[in-house]
Amino acid sequence: MVKTVYVASLVSSIVVNLLFMIINIYVGGEWSLSWSSKAAAEAEAVAEIACSGHGRAYLDGLVGDGNEPVCECNTCYTGPNCSHFIPHCTADADSGDPLFLEPFWMQHSTSSALVVSGWHRMSYNFHDNTLISQHLESLIRKLHAFVGNAVTQDRYIVFGAGSTQVLSAAAYALSLANSSSSHSPTRVVASVPYYALYKQQVEYFNSEKFKYEGDAHTWRNRSESDASTNVIEFVTSPNNPDGLLNKAVLHGPNVKTIYDRAYYWPHFTPIPAPADEDLMVFTLSKLTGHAGSRFGWAVVKDETVFNKMVLHMQVNSIGVSKDTQLRAFKLLKAILEEEAQIFDFAYQTMKSRWERLATTLSFSNRFSLQKINPQYCFFYNKVRESSPAYAWVKCEKEEDKDCYTVLKAANIIGRKGNVFGSDDNYVRLSLVRSQDDFDILIQRLQKLVSEEDGAISM
Repeated sequence: MVKTVYVASLVSSIVVNLLFMIINIYVGGEWSLSWSSKAAAEAEAVAEIACSGHGRAYLDGLVGDGNEPVCECNTCYTGPNCSHFIPHCTADADSGDPLFLEPFWMQHSTSSALVVSGWHRMSYNFHDNTLISQHLESLIRKLHAFVGNAVTQDRYIVFGAGSTQVLSAAAYALSLANSSSSHSPTRVVASVPYYALYKQQVEYFNSEKFKYEGDAHTWRNRSESDASTNVIEFVTSPNNPDGLLNKAVLHGPNVKTIYDRAYYWPHFTPIPAPADEDLMVFTLSKLTGHAGSRFGWAVVKDETVFNKMVLHMQVNSIGVSKDTQLRAFKLLKAILEEEAQIFDFAYQTMKSRWERLATTLSFSNRFSLQKINPQYCFFYNKVRESSPAYAWVKCEKEEDKDCYTVLKAANIIGRKGNVFGSDDNYVRLSLVRSQDDFDILIQRLQKLVSEEDGAISM
């Protein structure tokens, strides 16, 4: 009897304590923060450091003598608060760092903010013993359906550390799928100009399974007549560097195709139809701008290929960081809840940048831009121009055989044409960096064009 009374008293005490705890946390009709309040205050304090609009301070960034966060300045700016402009600095148009989307997320700070407990998902696996968040996978499918840029019904989805890891896993999976008929390495090809990573990965890993063979067009007749040679073709659509909606060059039973759809979003290209290939690769970096989060995914039709890709991820890295998946989940959730406002923001930004660039180079007899025909876009329900991530600039004069050197002399850093398997009279200029980077690029180009002999007056 005494034991029963003691147990009842203990239970009552626990219930009362829980009630008091709930009352203390839930104040005035709103939840009052407890353990997360300090973390939230620290994050907001750092985010409020303006850095004159030409830099950012970060919670995990540089600190001063007093352990306070220090501004990390944009290109061509310096000083304690990034207020000092460096007049003769070089315009950096090399990397595809998608900082042009940073202002969007600053405008949507509430919906995209994330506070994570110190004990968040410490296990290798999710509750279903897999390495991927089922909620995140569901959001990816919903987003593709909303945009209309990819078919995901009756398809499998694989996560990776950016599209870089996903592309590698896809190549390994398809080489294994092709390996039964031949002991020779699978030939890897892509149409010139191609994204350099395909060649770099094959040559760096130096696997007996692969051999990079360059331009897909040189293999067109050979692949169709030589059934003993297995081929993987990378198709980048829209293409990096020129933004064209490429299609596969090679066909046949011995050919497997990987479609790199990183840029197949409405801010870079019209969406003429949902992509419906056997293996399609996407990345968070070119969708939301969060390149540093390193998250990509593949939409895969064949279950065997899917299982081989999953195995590759397990052996390579035991899947994608749970923290990364949580951030991707939060970002995609914000996009869908806000009816994909990000695409309007990003499209208007890229459209404006292309208009400024095209106007600047329209006065030049020395430089030209790639030409892409307008197409009907089902996302915007109209015919529209492309607004690709990169300008594929050609030096038109015979003496300008090294276009990279010509631009470098004018304080502009791009990426050489030969990196993409093309001639050196081409240079890729990135248009997705910060607004400061783009403004300085335009200033340098305007000066270069104005100094041309026979240039049209600006």
